[in-house]
Amino acid sequence: MRRLNSMYHKHFGLHQSPFGITPNPAFFYAGNTRGEILDALLYAVEHGEGIVKVTGEVGSGKTMLCRMLEHQLPKRIDVIYLANPTLKNTEVAYAIAGELELDVSGKRIDEVTRLLQADLIARHSAGRQVVLLVEEAQAMPLATLEEVRLFSNLETARHKLLQIVLFGQPELDEHLDLPGMRQFKERITHHFVVPAMPPDVIPDFLAFRLHAAGYNGPAVFSAAATRRIARVSQGIVRRINILADKALMAAYIDESDKVEARHAQAAIADCAFASTQRRPGRTLALSVGGLATLALLAWLVSRSIFFH
Repeated sequence: MRRLNSMYHKHFGLHQSPFGITPNPAFFYAGNTRGEILDALLYAVEHGEGIVKVTGEVGSGKTMLCRMLEHQLPKRIDVIYLANPTLKNTEVAYAIAGELELDVSGKRIDEVTRLLQADLIARHSAGRQVVLLVEEAQAMPLATLEEVRLFSNLETARHKLLQIVLFGQPELDEHLDLPGMRQFKERITHHFVVPAMPPDVIPDFLAFRLHAAGYNGPAVFSAAATRRIARVSQGIVRRINILADKALMAAYIDESDKVEARHAQAAIADCAFASTQRRPGRTLALSVGGLATLALLAWLVSRSIFFH
């Protein structure tokens, strides 16, 4: 399969996969308000603007924004993560201390908290800031979220010692609307929503990703193919990337330099999230996965690897 992927890249003049779902800052698309959200996040963190919240649907691009924020923050800002949403409230202090590489072995939670405060004050005195990026915040127990909020209380007379940015799905808003989370909600100074991509933006997004991967030529995706991808993806970036990648593979196997509607339909037929939107009689006979397997076998046979 790696060899097949390499051939697919060569066919379209690519030096890497344009539609990978692993967040890569080189493929950050600033359209559809994403650039503006990133600029606002950078401003909020650099100016100590309390707790910041970023929400969006699954696969909308929150993690990419999180990686871009880390990538573009000044070197004087230390970035730490809470990426485990299953943490108990009693484990938050230890997790933050671990991210700051503090030795907390054998220490009680109150001792860890004092150690954290002393370290943050020392960093502040040295002209440094610390920002805590919390991913999958909607999955955290409410008690854990409240514990995270308490760390926003660490401050000097003029500056927060720990900036906090929450990234989560819309369920996070529901949690913060609960009466017991009122104090947390009041500490949020900025809230950004990562929107789905409207159909008229998707052609530009596809072209941007292709060019970022090395493509230099006319439009690859036909208008009909793009419409199908837009309809089934519902504007969710992760779905767009998955469908576009499979459609490119189908076009390569079809020996086509352009992704047509039939290739997009093959990609749709091969995606579980599109199963309820399939239309009988309008998909290729084989899924992209099946086509890829047959193409690889044909390539091997043509080079007498299986038969001598």
